[in-house]
Amino acid sequence: MKKIAVIGSGNVGSATVQRLAELGLGKIVMTDVVDGLPEGKALDIIEAAPVLGYDVDVLGTTDYADIADSDIVIITAGIARKKGMIRDDLMKINANIIKDVSENISRYAPEAIVITVSNPLDLMTYATQKYTGLGPNRVFGMSGVLDSSRFAAFIAMELGISVQDVSALVLGGHGDSMVALPQYTTVAGVPLSELLPEETIDRLVQRTINAGTEIVEYLKTGSSFYAPAASIAIMVEAVLKDQKRVLPAAAYLQGEYDENGLYLGVPVMLGKNGVEKVLELELTESQQQAFSRSAKSVREGIAKLQL
Repeated sequence: MKKIAVIGSGNVGSATVQRLAELGLGKIVMTDVVDGLPEGKALDIIEAAPVLGYDVDVLGTTDYADIADSDIVIITAGIARKKGMIRDDLMKINANIIKDVSENISRYAPEAIVITVSNPLDLMTYATQKYTGLGPNRVFGMSGVLDSSRFAAFIAMELGISVQDVSALVLGGHGDSMVALPQYTTVAGVPLSELLPEETIDRLVQRTINAGTEIVEYLKTGSSFYAPAASIAIMVEAVLKDQKRVLPAAAYLQGEYDENGLYLGVPVMLGKNGVEKVLELELTESQQQAFSRSAKSVREGIAKLQL
């Protein structure tokens, strides 16, 4: 049976464990630095098993040794951006957390494939790859699946249709610099542009860009975790089942989209080896410019990380 480690037992981490357990993808270990938190949440998830019918081992622990020999590791550890905190502050704090987590992955699970979820996503994925020394194909970030899911949800709401008929695609950085691709977004195969006017599409794109902030404003003291957990689970399933699924992910670029040496959201093929292929799409001039701006922002962050 495959072994999955989830680093961090906050809302995103614990919701991810719940989803993974329901999918029955393997033995799960959830670890955290806060004593009692992973143990308590793991026990709660185990107690739901007889009701929901999943039958997998779930271990909550504060000992990194328990992640030994994991096939895949998901990093959700890190702090959320607080009011008054600038992006650089968040980056430096979470980079230190990523460094510690990466050292433990290298020590206990050096053969694992790693999915980074901590923010700022593109930068933390870059830091994870540098600190672990793993091949770039074995380290990637979860953002595009979440952003594309949000875009699809807003489209379905606007049209009053089933979300199952919407296929949406969002690239670029996670946050303000994301690049939505309406021309590659369809409803039951019909291009979005044939169903909605340009101004409506632009409004939905803007809502997608601000989707995380919208939820934070509602919650006041928290951020989203149900949709992120679902997005993580689908990526884990693609890897562990070698599904060769085409999904957007923060992947290491080596010349694709005219960028090199950084992580950014692009469509990839996910399988047992992690990112097995980066798919290059033809972008409009404005989209390519937006993608380049996104890359520039990431490069500036990399320079500040001084890895």
